[in-house]
Parts: sequence; C-alpha cells; structure tokens
Amino acid sequence: MPFSHRMRQWHRFLSLAFTLAVIANIVAMMIPGSPQWIGFLALIPLLPLLATGIYLFLLPYRRRGSIARET
Repeated sequence: MPFSHRMRQWHRFLSLAFTLAVIANIVAMMIPGSPQWIGFLALIPLLPLLATGIYLFLLPYRRRGSIARET
C-alpha cells in the first residue's frame, strides 16, 4: 500500500475524530457546569489533520514536478 493511500486513510480517520470532538463540544456547552477543557478536545485531532491535509494538498504538485523532470 503506497504511503499516499495510507495518508488519505489517516486523514479520513482524523476528520471523523475531529467531527466527533466538535459534536461533543457542542453537547458539553449545552450542559450547565460542564468543564471548560472539553472545548480543547477538538484541537487534538485538528493539528495532525492540518498536517495531513497540507501533505495531500501538495501531493499533486510534487507529482507534477517529478513528471516534468523525467521528460
């Protein structure tokens, strides 16, 4: 399995985790007296999601550059 395929799967998993963390944050904000640190739960998957997203965004440009060098 190529590295880019594994990176796409990891990015999908992180997006699911981020979505669940945001939903948990919204539910926690509705409950009075809930701890404030729950709002930071969404940041845990967000940082690696940003890194994998940048990689996947730049991947076609990297491939295009390697094809241009071969010809």
